Amino acid sequence: MHTVAVLIYDSVNPFELGVATDVFGFEHPELGVPWYRFLICADAKRPIRSSVGLLLTTPYSLEHVREADTIIIPGPRPGLAPVSEALLEALCQSYQRGARIVSFCTGTFLLAAAGLVDGRCVTTHWAWATTLATHYPRVQVDPQRLYIDDGQILTSAGTAAAIDLSLHVVRQDYGAEIATAIARRMVVPPHREGGQAQYIETPLPSVSDEGELFSATLNWIMAHLDEDISVEHMADRAVMSPRTFARRFQATLGTTPYQWVLQQRILLAQRLLETTNESVERVAIRCGFRSAATFRLHFHRFLSTSPQAYRCSFQREPDRS
Repeated sequence: MHTVAVLIYDSVNPFELGVATDVFGFEHPELGVPWYRFLICADAKRPIRSSVGLLLTTPYSLEHVREADTIIIPGPRPGLAPVSEALLEALCQSYQRGARIVSFCTGTFLLAAAGLVDGRCVTTHWAWATTLATHYPRVQVDPQRLYIDDGQILTSAGTAAAIDLSLHVVRQDYGAEIATAIARRMVVPPHREGGQAQYIETPLPSVSDEGELFSATLNWIMAHLDEDISVEHMADRAVMSPRTFARRFQATLGTTPYQWVLQQRILLAQRLLETTNESVERVAIRCGFRSAATFRLHFHRFLSTSPQAYRCSFQREPDRS
């Protein structure tokens, strides 16, 4: 069983602790897969005071971190309270033994303090990105991304991006169908496109007739991913010029129409590979790719694996009851 340990320490963000608990801490027998073993590990024997003053206690300590396959670091408010050397040492030891380390929001500061992200590309909340880059000049800080998977170390942006990264981890471990089921239970999208730019910019005005048409166009695209969909066709359905539609798309979703449609096609392909026995060629057609070769190229670019290898890893056993 895969063990997940989440670290708590003075000034820890309780919302991000809650995200880790909600995603990894509750069993899901209805999904038909063995869920994670979940430990909340404190860096001191006394009660831990969160960033809002909530006192937290747990029977697990830093000694139990060595049992974990994945370690999660909810973010602190930087500078609110010093982080113990024992916690930083536990992170270094865990990294050296090959554990996967995941940080939420400003948890990246702890990784930087431990020297684990020198030369790596990481992200954090956009409001703290400059501070992180200034204090740790060896770290490559990208304030635009919702999360970054750099192999053994994964970092996320603001607090809600902790959900995005958590679902990404579940998707890695169990596949897209299980991650989508968890997202549905949490009433959140299984995957958000774009980056933090869409949240830094001035908020969009309240929904207008144009906004309703734009939303309806996105729903139409999702139902017609097998078709040849051009930007001109999408813009026409939204009653916009192609240039206006592309600009609206970038401002709303933080990416281009082409990249968004491509991502939705890959997500659909993941579900089909997990839940059907259709050939790769048939999956390619159902997802709107012109050929199996094109499908394999894009699939590998997004997921660093082939469709067949993905199916072997994540296709669920049929129900024989």
